[in-house]
Amino acid sequence: MQGTPEIVTRAAQPYAAVRAKVTMAELGGLGSRLGEVFGWLGARGIDPAGPPFFRYNVIDMDRLLDVEAGVPVARETSGDDQVLTGVLPAGRYATALFQGHPSELVGAVADLLEWADGEQLTWDVWPGEDGEHWGCRLENYLTDPAAEPDMSKWVTELSFRLAD
Repeated sequence: MQGTPEIVTRAAQPYAAVRAKVTMAELGGLGSRLGEVFGWLGARGIDPAGPPFFRYNVIDMDRLLDVEAGVPVARETSGDDQVLTGVLPAGRYATALFQGHPSELVGAVADLLEWADGEQLTWDVWPGEDGEHWGCRLENYLTDPAAEPDMSKWVTELSFRLAD
């Protein structure tokens, strides 16, 4: 992580995404599906309202992750059989910046979780048979790969919703 994590209050944010259940080994391939979302938005004349993200809905590191590859948009819209739409919930989020290769994000996530534990913060998360269900756990990809092809220089913002 870069610096000390912060707690920020976020407004609700409409978005469009594709959703998949993947293993940790398959997770990296989900990023290529962001092109589908950008193409879908472009075909409808909808501009992105922020950087792309992964939203982790359910996490079981040993089995499957239920993840959305998404893009924020300015206003709510209707999805279809290709792309889903929704709203990221408003609330308090613990955020931290990480610079480095996406394969190193696991360590940054562990650091953020440890920091929150030390601060006695409670996540918006609950157990399920299929893993941890998160109210909103995001990786926001702040670096444009076309502008910076060196993945070790990419900046990612971790943003995990806190229980209120």
